[in-house]
Amino acid sequence: MPDDAPRWWAIRRAQNLKPASYTCPFCRRRLYAMSEHVLVAPEGDTSKRRHAHTACVAAARRAGRLPTYDEWRRSLPRRPSLVSRLLRRLRRS
Repeated sequence: MPDDAPRWWAIRRAQNLKPASYTCPFCRRRLYAMSEHVLVAPEGDTSKRRHAHTACVAAARRAGRLPTYDEWRRSLPRRPSLVSRLLRRLRRS
């Protein structure tokens, strides 16, 4: 994964009544604002959000390309608890 690639994505449902259209970043097809779709934002940065088809986002999530914050957080190595670190230190002395 490139250094500038987002580690996690914020994903939320969207639907709007304004007469606008967007291009889905996954399939490159047209997406109308009045249709049911989702917003994806890299690491929660809403200034970089993109409108996408719900089915395209679901497929990317199944493929593991759009982890949410909670999924990313769970994948990080866990630091031992304070109690276990203290016990380890006591055993060494």
